[in-house]
Amino acid sequence: MTDRAEPDHGRTDPDLSEVSDERRRLINVAYRLLGSLADAEDVVQETYARWYAMSPRERGEIRVPGAWLTTVAGRICLNLLNSARSRRETYVGEWLPEPLPGPAERAGGPSGAAAVDPADRVTLDESVHMAFLVVLESMTPAERVAFILHDVFRYPFSDVAEVVGRSPAACRQLASSARRRVRGERAPATSAARRAGIVRDFKRAWEAKDIDALIGLLDPDATAVVDGGGAASALLRPVEGADRIVRSLAPLEGRLRKMEFLESTVNGQPGLIAKLAGVTVSVYAFDFEGDRITRIWAVRNPEKLHQWAEGDRH
Repeated sequence: MTDRAEPDHGRTDPDLSEVSDERRRLINVAYRLLGSLADAEDVVQETYARWYAMSPRERGEIRVPGAWLTTVAGRICLNLLNSARSRRETYVGEWLPEPLPGPAERAGGPSGAAAVDPADRVTLDESVHMAFLVVLESMTPAERVAFILHDVFRYPFSDVAEVVGRSPAACRQLASSARRRVRGERAPATSAARRAGIVRDFKRAWEAKDIDALIGLLDPDATAVVDGGGAASALLRPVEGADRIVRSLAPLEGRLRKMEFLESTVNGQPGLIAKLAGVTVSVYAFDFEGDRITRIWAVRNPEKLHQWAEGDRH
């Protein structure tokens, strides 16, 4: 992916727009690889720093700048994924990917102008749904990189091999193994309208403290995971079972009563946000099967909620 041309003394430095136009794609790749927009932005910044650290002649010798940038960004992500495994061992409680707001939630300011540069936006397709990102967390770093680059972004295995540092055949095996994990986790599809309706019903039952209704909306074997990161109160272990999930809310009743719950788009799916005194303190993502919720992911770590701050009103 790092194709260099033969030295061409008449060739000029690649056009700035040609290089800068790659930013959005790099952000999209890095977010899916890392599950953190903040880390993805750091990776892209480091990638461009390495590009501009080269001389104009060195840059001019690179045949496909976008391919070079992707290779470098992919290698940085792979290194971060390898180091993240040890960091996760010291993380307080459960770790979840950073949730992303939808376009409406990103609008900021009285005029409704976009609060996020379009070049920094992540495309909210199926590959950023929380369920998909959580499955990615179960993969090895090499599996994740091979799968995302090949299956999501359609890079050939010869290019993936340059990032992962293995043969194309080995990368094909890595992607195949990752693909089996994804297939094993996919539930029967529920229409977007129905998903939104279930979330709305859940919100209303929650606000009404209708325990029976809440339990009825959850699959009997549903799981709830909360990420507080040690910076916000959170359950340190997943809670399994509809009844146990609902009952676990009882100790939080006083705090929940003060919160405002709003329907929202979370990683391209219907979700909820909780605000306390106008500030977003929790983001809830859901997974569904039929007419019931099978998984709830609640992100409370304030370090992962910066993208939601633009929608806060004081």
